[in-house]
Amino acid sequence: MPLTRLTLPALALALPALLSPAAAQDRGSVNPKPLPPLANPNDPSTPAKALFGRVTGPASGPARPFGSYAKGCFSGGEALPLDGATWQVMRPSRNRMWGTPHLVDFIERLAARAPQAGWPGLLVGDMSQPRGGPMLTGHASHQLGLDVDVWLTPMPDHRMTRAEREETSATDMVRSDRLDIDPDVWTRQHTALIRMTAKQPEVARIFVNAAIKKALCREAGGDRGWLTKVRPMYGHNYHYHIRLACPAGDGACDDQAPPALRRRLRLRTRLLVQRGGAEPAQAQNPAEAPPADDARRPARRLPGGAARAVEVAYFSWCPAESRSVSAISRPDTTNTMWMPTSQDRSRSL
Repeated sequence: MPLTRLTLPALALALPALLSPAAAQDRGSVNPKPLPPLANPNDPSTPAKALFGRVTGPASGPARPFGSYAKGCFSGGEALPLDGATWQVMRPSRNRMWGTPHLVDFIERLAARAPQAGWPGLLVGDMSQPRGGPMLTGHASHQLGLDVDVWLTPMPDHRMTRAEREETSATDMVRSDRLDIDPDVWTRQHTALIRMTAKQPEVARIFVNAAIKKALCREAGGDRGWLTKVRPMYGHNYHYHIRLACPAGDGACDDQAPPALRRRLRLRTRLLVQRGGAEPAQAQNPAEAPPADDARRPARRLPGGAARAVEVAYFSWCPAESRSVSAISRPDTTNTMWMPTSQDRSRSL
């Protein structure tokens, strides 16, 4: 959602939908009803999500992703088996346990390593639809068969029933004021699992709630390089979102640039806060002058308090120093107000 015309009334309406437990973890159905057929599926005005959302099986052909994470699809998809020794698939009625063989293999290998982090096994949430593409509900990304949500709830010591998989809610890891993790449910094993995931070479990014990123930075110790891959994003308080890089040499897959460097992030922070009404930030030297692409972007008028929220979100992206996330705990801020545009997603997340 762009910030350009975001008003306070609109923000008040949008935030409950984004942050409520129901919106974050919709229940599935033991007996799901199939979607009704489209009256005219060949009509050019039919939304792509209506077509992709009705597909029940993979596209034939070699396994290949096409396009970008938020505008793409894939062929030769595979379904992750519902059960493994160290994973179980949640919400199978959604039929979102599909991905490229690259993703399926990664999940199985990560699950096998999870006990090394003190984690009994993975509860696997949404991956992709059988052919990827946009979804009728939920995600903007997850379209290439290279994204997966892993619940922050450890796998139980028994094979869950179908009803349990559809109706059990994941655990909210963030405190009610949204400024930090809930110490009653967050453990060192959560940090160990996310650290292990981020260190896998296939992983391009991990998305978590800003409060979780704050906890990870606090608990990382001296080994901090992996934190660069961990990006704060609104929601993501029940699960962490793993995004794999495009397969090497696959020109049809639109990969993201590596996570931005700290100086670039600080510069973008100053620019956005300036647009929100704060005092203009002066570049220290010509090397810090705004890049041409930022200079051409129109100014954004932010609602009251949102300039500070943007500053919090962007500074929390700088994991190399503990002060980079200290602003999240300020009482006059909220880490849930920043909503990126599609341009921000493609460039910075």
